[in-house]
Order: sequence, then C-alpha cells, then structure tokens
Amino acid sequence: MRVRSPKVAVVGAGAVGSSLAYAALIKGVARHVVLHDINIGKVRAEALDMAHGSQFFPQATVEGSDDVEITRDSDVVVVTAGAKQRPGETRMDLAQSTVNLMRKVIPPLVERSPNAIFILVTNPVDVTTYAALKISGLPPNQLFGSGTVLDSSRLRFLVAQRCGVAVRNVHAYILGEHGDSQIPIWSSATIGGVPLLEWERQTGMLGESVRDGIAEEVVNAAYEVIAGKGATNHAIGLAGTEIIEAVLRDEHRVMPVSALLDDWYGIKDVCMAVPSVVDRRGVGRNLRQPLQDGELGALHDSAQIIRATLTELGF
Repeated sequence: MRVRSPKVAVVGAGAVGSSLAYAALIKGVARHVVLHDINIGKVRAEALDMAHGSQFFPQATVEGSDDVEITRDSDVVVVTAGAKQRPGETRMDLAQSTVNLMRKVIPPLVERSPNAIFILVTNPVDVTTYAALKISGLPPNQLFGSGTVLDSSRLRFLVAQRCGVAVRNVHAYILGEHGDSQIPIWSSATIGGVPLLEWERQTGMLGESVRDGIAEEVVNAAYEVIAGKGATNHAIGLAGTEIIEAVLRDEHRVMPVSALLDDWYGIKDVCMAVPSVVDRRGVGRNLRQPLQDGELGALHDSAQIIRATLTELGF
C-alpha cells in the first residue's frame, strides 16, 4: 500500500508565503507542499521556481494554483495572505482589512481540510488568530497563530551576540502581543543554564540599560527590515517552518505561539503568545512560567491592547 505523505498548504504566495514554503522544502518538513494565491501567474511561478531546484532538497512535490481546491485534505494549512505592512505602519493598522480578508479566506479552507491544523501568520497575528477562530468554528487547539516565535528568536540572537555565545545556548521568551506591547521575560531567561540575571551579576554584560536597548531593538526589528527591503520574509519563513515541524513530527515542543487563553494568570478570551505545547493535535496546554510582578502586569496590559482592537472590530 502507498503511504500518504504529509501535505502542507501555504495560503498566500507573497514574500512570507513563498519563503515559508521554500524553508519547508529545504528542511524536508513535508513531502507535499502546495501554494494557493489569487495571483495565478505569481503562485505558479513561485512553485515552478522551487520545483526546478527539487534535485537539491529532500524528495518532495511542490505545486501552485489560484484554485482553493489545491489545499484539499491538507494536514497543515498556513495562512500568510493579508494586507502588506507599509513603512511606518504598525501591525494593528492592518487589522480591519486583514480580518475582512479572513472572512473570505478561512471558510473554504476549513471546508476542504476540516481536520487540518491551521497556523495563522498574517499580521496583526493575535487579532487575526482570534477572528479566524470565530470565523472558522474550529476548536482552539486546531487553529493558532505564530505568536512571538520570531520575536523570541530575535531576542535570543541579540543576547547571544552581546554575550559572545551560540544562539542555541540562549533560552529566552518574548511574550504577549506580536507587536509594540510585547514583553521580554528576563526573569526566566538563561544562557547555557545560567540565569540571565545571574550572568549579568557575573559579567556586567547585560545591565538594565542594555536589556532595555535589546528589547527596543526587537520591537523595531520588523520596521527596520521593512524600511530597508519592503518586507520581512526569511526569518518568519524559518519560524513558521519550525511550528509546522513541531506539528507534523508530534514533537510536543514548547513554543510561544498565539493561542486562545482561558485564565492564564487571569488573562482570558484573547489570543496572544505564551509558552505552549505544540504537537500533532495543534496547540496544547499553556505553561505558567514564574513571572515577576512587572512582567505579569505588562502582559495584562498587552492583552488589553489586543482586546481593545478586537472590540473595535466587533469581536
């Protein structure tokens, strides 16, 4: 009998979608990758360009179409389609037009792949994820957003760069909104198993002013990249692929994805990034890591910012 290969559908063949599909192919995460976009010329060209290099990545099939039918029976559906963020524009500025787009995009995808795990990458991702959950009618474990997986990677990169260690030896999270109100959780961060605040006491490398500068740089990272080249795509493509991998390989990996919260430190009925277990069933339990009072208060504030936008949008 022929064993069915995992199928990943990427909705949106723009900078983010094409980079994510490319990363998934290069890493061998899925044997069947399909791209869907309303721009038929663009989506076919992106798929063909990747297929031409198929000799150089693990055995896989890649296809592109403007017909949503190509997504049928996917195991994972990643939604990257949305309004493009322009220089100087915040992620929240995109909310209204993006949510309106989700009303059109989500139902036909769910109809064709009702058992798929849906991952939202479209900004503002926390607002979009909550809206997509309501539009789709799917259970909360089955649809979640990319959250601050990328922001946390940026944080770890900057800490590693400052301290002269490998980025894989830095463990630190950005939580809350994937946006301007995001919070670096310094109290539980570690470098090679050494608490980051203890590292500061030993080396003097990560004083409060340095940490504040790093946090600001993480918040502004996307704006800097967008100003320079028009879009962020490579890093989010890699981050999205990590999430897909955790799902398809049932890794039970802890990741700061944007999931619907139900009384996480008193925060409820909002989607935002907290450490959560990601596996074949989607997003599972949310972990309650120890937080300092200032961190917890800031996370409540971040949740209120997301909730305010949702209220303005009628959710």
